[in-house]
Amino acid sequence: MAVEILHDHPQLAKATGPVVLAILDGVGWGPQDDGDAVHRAVKPNLLDLWNNYPTRTLKAHGKAVGMPSDADMGNSEVGHNALGAGRVFEQGAALVSDAIASGALFASDTWTWLVQPLRAGGTLHLCGLLSDGNVHAHLDHVLAMVRQSHRDGVRRLRIHALADGRDVQDPSYEGYLAQLQAVLAEVTALGCDAAIASGGGRMAITMDRYEADWSMVQRGWQAHVLGQGEQFQTVQSALQQLRQRPGGGSDQTLGAFIIADAAGPIGRVNDGDAFVLWNFRGDRAMQLCQCFEHGPQFSAFDRQFQPEVRFAGMTQYDGDLKLPARFLVQPPAIDRTMGEFLARRGLRTFAVSETQKYGHVTYFWNGNRSGVLAPEVERYAEVPSDRLAFDTAPAMKASQIIDLVLQALDQQPPFDFVRFNLANGDMVGHTGNLVATVQAMETVDTQLGRLREAIAALGGILVVTADHGNADDMWMRDSKGRPLRRADGSIVAKTSHTLAPVPLTIWDSRSAVRWRLRDDLPQAGLANVAATLFNLLGLIAPSDYQPSLIEPG
Repeated sequence: MAVEILHDHPQLAKATGPVVLAILDGVGWGPQDDGDAVHRAVKPNLLDLWNNYPTRTLKAHGKAVGMPSDADMGNSEVGHNALGAGRVFEQGAALVSDAIASGALFASDTWTWLVQPLRAGGTLHLCGLLSDGNVHAHLDHVLAMVRQSHRDGVRRLRIHALADGRDVQDPSYEGYLAQLQAVLAEVTALGCDAAIASGGGRMAITMDRYEADWSMVQRGWQAHVLGQGEQFQTVQSALQQLRQRPGGGSDQTLGAFIIADAAGPIGRVNDGDAFVLWNFRGDRAMQLCQCFEHGPQFSAFDRQFQPEVRFAGMTQYDGDLKLPARFLVQPPAIDRTMGEFLARRGLRTFAVSETQKYGHVTYFWNGNRSGVLAPEVERYAEVPSDRLAFDTAPAMKASQIIDLVLQALDQQPPFDFVRFNLANGDMVGHTGNLVATVQAMETVDTQLGRLREAIAALGGILVVTADHGNADDMWMRDSKGRPLRRADGSIVAKTSHTLAPVPLTIWDSRSAVRWRLRDDLPQAGLANVAATLFNLLGLIAPSDYQPSLIEPG
């Protein structure tokens, strides 16, 4: 469908200065107690915004962002999709679950292409994140694939299972492994040679994103494909030893392991095999796809051996790059994004974040499209993230991001719309380190203070929101909201996202201008932000977008 040109709003005039959107990643509206790092942080700028300017909360999880149910946490991918698209699209988790429930996944041409040759020999390899966090993957999906592969005549099955500890409780890997091993035992009893072949923590191997650290992917390639690395006779013996080592206490940083018998690793990938990446989310899946699908031009590391295999992803992770070429479930078709409309109007846009969230303010914001939409009016900037444990450097690159925003605000011709993501609340929050996450939030607040001064000088508008919760609750809790404690009395840290709503504040630096938040949209979510931004830019939002949250004061 062609992107229509938006018209000027008859009542809402464009601001004299730029409209700037600050996405504070992982900053939800939480319980406001001692386990809430957002609440505990010293944050004069955020408090001034929340207490003195139009502020409300927005839904950022579950059906409000296209997840299967309201029990599902939001995440940065679906959050930025909703922010940039202005509508709610059914997301990967729901699409895959529906395709499995209906049988469409296993009736697909790709599934047949994968398994049919294996009836005469060869191995089906299934690789992905083993958890029910439903952010990158879901345990139920791989269990269904294991059972169906046996029904379809696959004789040999190998699982390469990555530990989570980020979207679920940390540690919890052993529990998910037990569920997987029970299903593997089912199909083994029916004549399928099925076993776990390799594994390791998601922040140690395989699941890098935005090419921040290719060595993670290299370690995954060596473990899953080449069978190179530390070998163990059983998964249980691997975990017993690895848990005692540095980083082994967390599922996220668990070292790589390879299961071997007397003949060597049991799960090497050979010519003629098939390999499926069962993650449905793309950002931490695309680099492994490149390893399989990019031929001699691949240069990120020495693969040593590139097997001739039939490779597929759970979905297509990048529609522009056609990566991967074969996939099991059609991705959401997100069209007519905010970026497209702004480009058609000739409004200038600047987007920036550090590596960890750069793809979110570009690729995901633009409806899962790579690259700049309109080079004549858009500019994107990436600040390289450090390769450090995030709780050891909770400031991350927030200062450098704001430096680039300030430079952009000084440019001529001026940018009309600026968006950026500060990743601190999410990336540090995932470590479970409460003290470091408080420091991260204080950094974010300081940088917002710098930005407000520059926006005020230009007569601009600052919109502050978030993509999902995380830093707002750093404790695991019981059904009554009380912190869970270990036998020694210490509180169990929470490393996953939360179900919390996120705040939205509109700060117009022109003192005479006031906006009123509508009181007839109590269920509003992130998808309502795009129409709101269009109105602040003096435009009528597309009629099928979720309604704007503002009206003249």
